[in-house]
Amino acid sequence: MTPNGPPRVAAAIVAVAIGALTAASLLATHGPLDIAAGGLAVAGVVVALYRPIAGGLAPGVLAALSPVATPAATSAVFTAARRRPLRDAVVVALTGLGGHAVQGFWRPYPGLAYGWWLLLMAVAHAALFGWGVWAQARHELLLSLRERAWRAEAEQGRRVREARLAERTLIAREMHDVLAHRLSLLAMYAGALEYRPDAPPERLTEAAGVIRQGVHQALDELREVIAVLRHEDLGAVHSLPDVPGLVAEAVAAGQTVHLDHRCAGADVPPAVGRTAYRVVQEALTNARKHAAGRPVTIRLEIDGGRLVLDVRNPITEDLPDLSGSGVGLIGLTERVGLAGGTLEHAVTATGEFRLRAELPCTSG
Repeated sequence: MTPNGPPRVAAAIVAVAIGALTAASLLATHGPLDIAAGGLAVAGVVVALYRPIAGGLAPGVLAALSPVATPAATSAVFTAARRRPLRDAVVVALTGLGGHAVQGFWRPYPGLAYGWWLLLMAVAHAALFGWGVWAQARHELLLSLRERAWRAEAEQGRRVREARLAERTLIAREMHDVLAHRLSLLAMYAGALEYRPDAPPERLTEAAGVIRQGVHQALDELREVIAVLRHEDLGAVHSLPDVPGLVAEAVAAGQTVHLDHRCAGADVPPAVGRTAYRVVQEALTNARKHAAGRPVTIRLEIDGGRLVLDVRNPITEDLPDLSGSGVGLIGLTERVGLAGGTLEHAVTATGEFRLRAELPCTSG
């Protein structure tokens, strides 16, 4: 349907049909008044297709003058009920019924009492009015369902896009945690080879073996990340009991780390244990990148049903300009938040960088 009315083909079909019925009525009654009323009524039908009120009232009034206007008047009732608000449709229907009431009074139908005539006209107008109202309600329902389906499809598309974005963010965070830590360790070993080319061959061989082992460990940890993302076996993923081993790797690479582990053997949820491991891993990685050669102090304890991780290291006066700096802390804050905890990081008045995380847990 166009904004101003029905399609032109439908309008033409309706006009031709009403015109044919009006012409048939003129075969029985063809006085000058009837011919004039019939012509005006058919014109009103065409107008009613685009202006239901203006075009609907005219045939109803003309029906009071001639029965030739009856097809146009009854058609106007259906058109108004189909396309206009209920109040406007009622006005058109009552106008048409009133016109037929006047017609039946001064031009009675042969062999039919006026009361029966009025009753038949009332039933016919009520049926057309009800049919039009039902058609309008059905049309609006179909439009509503179509719009709802479009909105549901758009909402589904938005959720798919958000899910994909969340998946990419998760993958990026996991890759950063694994690769940044492992590659920073390898960089320390490679730096030792670069600045000590005069080292004994057995020391160079040992360092090369450590680098090779570190690469294999990085690949193993990447496989663990993929297992987590695929919701596979999580038993092999690093957790809180693996923190001492993580610290030992850093110490073996030349980093000075003091670990105060006060919650060994504590019963913590698996997600909390994995998050705690990642916090310590990221803290060690940041210390190697931004405070190389400075000692790192790590304290883990249970305090009031919460696992507290406190990591500190002195800061250097001249920090290197590293691209991507801060991305790990952003991802770490999101990870801790998903585990139900909080993470804070700041430079203290004593010139230390402090990373503090609190995670909900149960002590064993």
